[in-house]
Amino acid sequence: MMFIDTHAHLYASEFQNDRSAMIQRAKDAGVGKIFLPNIDLESIPIMLQLHTDDPDFFYPMMGLHPCSVQQDVEQQLTQIFAAFDPKVHCAIGEIGIDLYWDKSLLAQQIQAFEMQIEWAKKLELPIIIHARESFDEIFDVMDRLNDERLTGIFHCFTGTKTQAERILNYGGFKLGIGGVVTFKNGGIHEFLHELPLDQLVLETDAPYLAPAPHRGKRNESSYIPIIAERVAACFQLPVNQVAEITTNAALAVFKMK
Repeated sequence: MMFIDTHAHLYASEFQNDRSAMIQRAKDAGVGKIFLPNIDLESIPIMLQLHTDDPDFFYPMMGLHPCSVQQDVEQQLTQIFAAFDPKVHCAIGEIGIDLYWDKSLLAQQIQAFEMQIEWAKKLELPIIIHARESFDEIFDVMDRLNDERLTGIFHCFTGTKTQAERILNYGGFKLGIGGVVTFKNGGIHEFLHELPLDQLVLETDAPYLAPAPHRGKRNESSYIPIIAERVAACFQLPVNQVAEITTNAALAVFKMK
């Protein structure tokens, strides 16, 4: 039984004191691959070092996180694009729109999102979408730019059933299910079983959004089985079946065997 963590920031400073032990715990828990979304220019070196040290376990992406977008967004993206290595980076992410922290740079966030979508289509790579208090804005961009070349994951999905169905109707996208599915007030556990399981992938978003009973503490990839068990309970299926189906879904997104 192998799990895939499709979204984890294991290069984050929260892991600097025990990163090796944390990685081993993930492997011991059955995690076979971890996908690393980029944040900004500063996150690139340590993310690449993780890949260099264990290239069959860590798979880095390239992108500019919406919370890192600044006024000079075009210059930022020029530097991000220059750092892309087709032999290393497996997706464009983490990209999207975040209106939780700051709404003043919405125009720049939209510009960055659109430019990175077009970049992904040219490269024929999936995108990893961050949407926080921004589904309407995300959908507006997607309705304009989505086509048969665009695939990816709506990371850390916390929306409604209607929003989930709209995402899946784009045709090339899956929903990233993380620790929120274990929260009593998370909401998505109420309708998750009504969605196709093969359109879901598992993620931690470590070090953020740890699942219950670790909620409020540092998250890590070894907690993926906890998320899988909650998803299995929603679908009334054995956890090994959930592991197999979500692993295959993740491999399909990233075009891996």
